[in-house]
Amino acid sequence: MSVQREKFSTQMDVRLLAQLRRLAKSEGRQLQSLIEEAVEQMLADHNSGKIRPEIIEAFEESVRRFPKTYETLAK
Repeated sequence: MSVQREKFSTQMDVRLLAQLRRLAKSEGRQLQSLIEEAVEQMLADHNSGKIRPEIIEAFEESVRRFPKTYETLAK
């Protein structure tokens, strides 16, 4: 079964695009394939309910700064 594809255009930081092109060439893959894989992974991560590291760090910092508040809330 073939995948239906739709053309679209976008813009990207020139350094990121250059790195992506080098990676595609080194792996013998098409640029399209790498981008599609990256988007699939991003959507899977987003939909898995996984908490982003920066959110965890912010929460942990909050607990360190305001331990009494969290103790009160836990009661």
